[in-house]
Amino acid sequence: MTQYLSHPRIVPDTVEDRRYQTLLAESCMNRDTLVILPTGLGKTVVALIVAANILEKGKKVLILAPTKPLVDQHNITFSMWLRDTSVAVMNGNMDPERRAQLVAENEVIIATPQSVAHDLETKRYTLREFGLVIYDEAHRGVGNYAYVTVASYNTSGRSMGMTASPGSDREKVMEVCQNLCFTHIEMRTEYDSDVSPFIYETYIKRIGVKLPQDLTDISDLLHGLLDSYCRELTRMGFMNPARPPSISYMLEIQNALQMLIRSNQRTTYVYRGMVVQAVCVKLLHCIMLIETQGMTPFRNYVRGLKDEMRGAKPSKSTIELLRKEDFNKAVRLSSESRMEHPKISKVMDLVRQTITDRPESKVMVFAQYRDMCELLVQKLSQLQNASVAKLIGQSKGGLKQKEQIELLNRFRSGECNILVSTSVGEEGLDVSSTDLVVFYEPVPSDIRTIQRRGRTGRKNDGEVWVMVALNTMDEAFESASAKREENMKAMLERLNYDLARTVRKPAPRGQRTLGDF
Repeated sequence: MTQYLSHPRIVPDTVEDRRYQTLLAESCMNRDTLVILPTGLGKTVVALIVAANILEKGKKVLILAPTKPLVDQHNITFSMWLRDTSVAVMNGNMDPERRAQLVAENEVIIATPQSVAHDLETKRYTLREFGLVIYDEAHRGVGNYAYVTVASYNTSGRSMGMTASPGSDREKVMEVCQNLCFTHIEMRTEYDSDVSPFIYETYIKRIGVKLPQDLTDISDLLHGLLDSYCRELTRMGFMNPARPPSISYMLEIQNALQMLIRSNQRTTYVYRGMVVQAVCVKLLHCIMLIETQGMTPFRNYVRGLKDEMRGAKPSKSTIELLRKEDFNKAVRLSSESRMEHPKISKVMDLVRQTITDRPESKVMVFAQYRDMCELLVQKLSQLQNASVAKLIGQSKGGLKQKEQIELLNRFRSGECNILVSTSVGEEGLDVSSTDLVVFYEPVPSDIRTIQRRGRTGRKNDGEVWVMVALNTMDEAFESASAKREENMKAMLERLNYDLARTVRKPAPRGQRTLGDF
């Protein structure tokens, strides 16, 4: 028989009582804690329990989420589960005076961090009445992201972070903890004894595909060009031949060249190095598109380069690349070919089988690039009983956040059963009961891989299929992601020992002493 949480602030018989969630909540009440919990295992429930306890103490709660769809999702959840509690939503489209009024009149505020950071900096209100600040997708709390600004004003209330994966980079995780004032990390995995009873199986399967001749012919031409430019960088002394070319390595070379320019070494030699390095970046991108995406994204990228050439100030690297005979030969081959990437037919087969065997199924397909999303929507829409929607971000004429919310509601309700998404669909959004998740390509980020994978296996068993083009960059990305995920847990356990000694709450603003400096 299901046991439910009993709490004066939580609606009876709504939230299942799970021991690991109450233990995590207890830790968050005692210390400023970053909670790491696989997607679908109830990070929001942990936040709810902590918030309910803070509210009972007469303090307010601030919940921050990086996007409006996530804010909207939290508003639905907390409004439904909390009782005798006033909940309000704030965002940057509201008048600042209206936001200040909402803070004054409500106990729980759910907001985007940019709006709150702006209000705090302009002194429209303070966080003195707030006993808890919750940072959803807390791994974003680096650099100058608005979470960091808000945390600097939270001098007395508890800090709580939620994420499915903070990443495997120790320095970055430490930065998150320092920026958001976390002194402790609580992590659970699907293998922990108190968690495993609530886990649905997620079966991760890999489909390797061989590139057809049309794609390998183009790839060979591009690799030949890349090799010649890398040899030039090596002769100039800017590249180590023992290191294979990659985008990250090329960015290192770019930084080194820019340092030379800043130190007044503005020679023809250095500027030539900048051009060669930029050509290498473009070639690496072209190779990645041909090998892992297909003809259409490659053609679209080349079209962008040609548009740049027709503009007022094309870059020297674009001019040089478009004048290369082998590059133009690769472009001609792509325009003459009717071949697309073999991954596409594999994705279509998987989706067709899923919605044929179980017509009520929901499917998510992730693709790195919008061009690929467009093509996949076009192809999948041809399947019988397929109602396909495309989830993309706001930039460059994409979906506004209100449109994203409406689309996700359509997917949840079953109005559409296939959702093709870029990275905007990876983070935090509750699209539970997804039966199949397909990665059109592996991604080298452990955070993004875990987020994508978490779209299934929430309320029933689910499948994750990863498309991998053999002997291409796909395999390098796949290996990098697996290695980083493997290293993450051991790193976090070591990091926990350091946090209590290094992280402190900021001093109240305007009341600092010499010791603070």
